[in-house]
Amino acid sequence: MLIAFEISFTQVLTVNLALIGFSLIVLVVQRIHFKTLLWLTAVPLFLASALVWSLALQGDASHHFLAVIFTRMFVYVYLGATFTQTTQPLALARSLEQNAKLPAKFAYGFLAAFNLLPKIRAEVATIHAAALMRGQVLHFWSPQLYFKVILAAMNWSDQLADAMTSHGFVEGAPRTYAVTIPLRRRDWLLCGLGFVVVQIGLFVGLP
Repeated sequence: MLIAFEISFTQVLTVNLALIGFSLIVLVVQRIHFKTLLWLTAVPLFLASALVWSLALQGDASHHFLAVIFTRMFVYVYLGATFTQTTQPLALARSLEQNAKLPAKFAYGFLAAFNLLPKIRAEVATIHAAALMRGQVLHFWSPQLYFKVILAAMNWSDQLADAMTSHGFVEGAPRTYAVTIPLRRRDWLLCGLGFVVVQIGLFVGLP
């Protein structure tokens, strides 16, 4: 997050390219699915191309600035992917609670929302099918579709809250951990070293 924040206010093309290359290496080493990698490339490619094209039409942007803007979009997506595609949601929720001191209700709320995604997809398919049986076609922009999904999600949230309470979850009460996720010295070293290398590239390296 710090690196993404920094490159938002800098125009160092070499750092952007280095971050893209590093992120791709991490994703390949982690054996990310090719289809996922293709989506991670196609979406920012479309958005970055549209943004650069609109800026180029104005005629007052340099080629270097356009290249920085274009690659910056890929840095955001690929850096985020190195995090989201290599970290299990349960491990992330546990680490946020234990190491980032995030309140348990937010950590488990994030985990519950993530695990509800397949159920939401199934609910959307059910709503589509029910509408077709009545001779009504609901497109992805139809307000009725989202309204019905929101109503279903509100019902699920109540059920989830009752389930957590019945399993002994009490907000603000001291908790023990079934699985501990420690921050090792190696983690701090890699984090600090990577951050320092980026600073050298941003403020000392080539433009």
